[in-house]
Amino acid sequence: MNTATGAAPEAVDPRSFQRFADFYPFYLKEHSHRTCRRLHFAGSTLALVCLALLLATGQPGWLLAGLLCGYGFAWLGHFGFEKNRPASFKRPLYSFMGDWVMYKDLWTGRIPF
Repeated sequence: MNTATGAAPEAVDPRSFQRFADFYPFYLKEHSHRTCRRLHFAGSTLALVCLALLLATGQPGWLLAGLLCGYGFAWLGHFGFEKNRPASFKRPLYSFMGDWVMYKDLWTGRIPF
């Protein structure tokens, strides 16, 4: 809510970004709630475990499990804590890239866990 005018802030359309470098700051604002970031981190970690199991066993069910973990945890964070819609609905490639850059930034301490 804009306190000066009493109006809601204008929403940014993720499709308006032409470069990932411009998109990523928007992506981080969409992940400002610590629990949302933690759920993304957990989902991404489980997705990597599922990928390793897929490669180790050759069983394709691990691919589905990885997708469910990655997206399930992320969407829980958005709908349950951020109260926003994931940008992946409008900008899937940049959102996927943002997930992994944020994952790295969480590991390295650039973003608080």
